[in-house]
This record gives sequence, C-alpha cells and structure tokens, in this order.
Amino acid sequence: MELDIRKWKHVFKLDPDRSLSDEQLEKICLSGTDAVIVGGSSGVTFDNTVELLGRVRRFELPCALEISSMDAIVPGFDLYLIPVVLNTPDGQWITGHHQQAIREYGAMMNWDAVIPEGYIIMNGQSTAALVTGADSILDNKDLAAYARMADKLFRFPIVYVEYSGTFGNMDWVAQVREALEDARLFYGGGIDGPDKARQASGCADTIVVGNLIYENLEQALATVEAIRYDRPEDARE
Repeated sequence: MELDIRKWKHVFKLDPDRSLSDEQLEKICLSGTDAVIVGGSSGVTFDNTVELLGRVRRFELPCALEISSMDAIVPGFDLYLIPVVLNTPDGQWITGHHQQAIREYGAMMNWDAVIPEGYIIMNGQSTAALVTGADSILDNKDLAAYARMADKLFRFPIVYVEYSGTFGNMDWVAQVREALEDARLFYGGGIDGPDKARQASGCADTIVVGNLIYENLEQALATVEAIRYDRPEDARE
C-alpha cells in the first residue's frame, strides 16, 4: 500500500452516512484509485465509521479518516487527516476542536499517522461551509494567499481546495498550485465524470471524487482511468 500522499493522484471519499452495497464498494476499492478517505460533514458517527472501515479493510489500499467529529475518531486507519479551515472566523474549526481532541487523545495518538490539511471551502452553500461558517466570498488573490499561508507559514503538507458539490474555477486552482512550493494540492468538488476529472487533475496534484460515487458510480469509476495515464510517468509500458 502506498501511504505517501505525495504519490496520490486520485482518491475516493466515502461518506459513512451514505449507503453502498458490497458490490459497489468492491468496484471502488478495486478501481485503481490511490486511496480511500472516509469522512463527511454531517451524520458521521463512531458506529457508521467503524462499520465502513471494516468493509474497506477487506481490500489492499490505503484508508484514511478525515476527522470532522471527535465522536467519530476510530482506531485502525492508516492515516488521520485533520482539517484546519483557514477561511472561517470561527476558531473552533481552526484550533478549538483540535485542542479538545488532543486533550482527550493526545497521549495515545500515533503522530506519524496524523496529517493536517489546510482547508479552503469555496462553496458557501455547502454543508461544510454552513457548519464551519466559512467565508467563501474570495477572489483568486485571497485563495492564493490562504494557500501560501498554509504552505509556508503553517507548513501543512496538504492544501485542500474544496468546492463541495460545484465545479470550481480551474484557473484559480491552477494559480494555487503555482503558489505552493512544498504542500500537495488536493481538489474536491463537482467532478461529475472523466472530462472534469482530467481538467481538475491538470490543475491539482490530487483529485478527490466523492458525491459522484452516490450519484453515478460508473462515471465515478471512469474518473480513475481518465487521469491514470495522463501524465508521462503513468504511461503504459
């Protein structure tokens, strides 16, 4: 299993609060995606997270938990992604919840498996934005500034630009990638098939496909093949 996030180009995000049959999950896990992230903005519990982890663990691919609730922190994942929402005035989503989690679990945490993400939420109507109070009225310079702050000031290994349900401005996403020197750029939002997967992959280092899994699984699976051989290092022999 490849646990180096710098080598991930395609990731599926699975929501524990949404249903997948065993056949559907098998197709996802055998699709050739680089990893599975488990997480969601609402309805995520310890029980449904444990249940989904157990089902994914039947397959040999990295499985990361993106933590959105202390109640849903489950042992047994390969990696733990910790979102730090950069564009919210609510400190609970920057340090508050994080401090409380470390207060509770810090002594037993495997810090080698913990990866902070500098999160920038760009769709103000999304559940993530409404829950965190994110200020998504940003221009391209604001977006790039948040990305540089995550990369150079806070030294986050991941900058995650999240449009959550809408397809973002790829020119702006490309500008973010140009602004980053060390962090890896994850992009999620509005990828509804192979064409948009290629567009997003051309602007970000890693694309995250989530909602499409539950709307049109075959199109979601097609996004893997769409980007796998787009770059020279991935070309078929």
